[in-house]
Amino acid sequence: MIKIFRTHNNILEKKIFSISETLEIDKLTEKNSWIHLLNPNEEEIKVITNSFNIPEEHVRAALDEEEKARLEIDEDMVLLIIDVPIQTQDNYCSFSTVPLGIILLKDNIITISTIELNLIDEFIIGRIKSFFTFKKTRFILQMLFRNSTYFLIYLKQISRISENIERKLKNNFNNEELLLLLDLEKSLVYFSTSLKSNEAVLERMMRTEIVKQYDEDLELLEDVIIETKQAIEMANIYSSILRSTRDAFSAVMSNNLNVVMKRLTSITIVFAIPTVVSGFWGMNVQGIPFSNSVFGFWYVFIVAFVLGVGCVWSLIKKDLF
Repeated sequence: MIKIFRTHNNILEKKIFSISETLEIDKLTEKNSWIHLLNPNEEEIKVITNSFNIPEEHVRAALDEEEKARLEIDEDMVLLIIDVPIQTQDNYCSFSTVPLGIILLKDNIITISTIELNLIDEFIIGRIKSFFTFKKTRFILQMLFRNSTYFLIYLKQISRISENIERKLKNNFNNEELLLLLDLEKSLVYFSTSLKSNEAVLERMMRTEIVKQYDEDLELLEDVIIETKQAIEMANIYSSILRSTRDAFSAVMSNNLNVVMKRLTSITIVFAIPTVVSGFWGMNVQGIPFSNSVFGFWYVFIVAFVLGVGCVWSLIKKDLF
């Protein structure tokens, strides 16, 4: 899908093109427009690359889920790929990142994503103040700043989820909760890796001429870098806390298992003593004590009972029961 936006009289105008209409995109696209490609097909990719004279690999790079954040500067265009945080729909404890491609041209700006992103929707519905498509550099910085904010929002959400899981584990140990902690820990690893890649891109942008034309843009880029560094620090802190929490509960569960096994072993020993005593007296040989006595059974019972009680008392004194 191809969506085209253009600010006219401070109002964001929107156009959506179907596959049959994309062939006329070069005639309908005006200067200072923002073109957003949402999971484009082959025909739409060819139309965009031919209309704006863009290398096809630039567009396909943003559609590769394994693509890392990077910055490429050519004479007439700039390719920027950043990682955007998302929450997976199949598991509320699972978070990940997807690449977002941004191509800065002389007269237009193009964004590419494989899925619908809340980050893009906020610009479309007008939640971002002072957003204009003709201020292309500032638009990129606003998008980067909002992206860093999304990382912080999801990190706080991860913190709340982990606290709820921890409260549940204190009341009742369950493997499901431990697996959810593992999902959160994996999500933090993804976030930390993506944030470090984004930070490297931002640091490189700081050294280029892209944002040095206006002091306001340079100041906004510095704010983005600060937000990104803060998100990296939060991700590292939450990751350490989650890892410690998971290890602590795993140790507690292991200790509880050891206690149960210790008690079961003690009970086995206690029941084994009467079995051994009765086994000796149950031998079918001559010379067994009390074999001819009327009270022989009770003698054997008393001996087994005394030995069993003595064993239990010994285990209790040694804290083994």
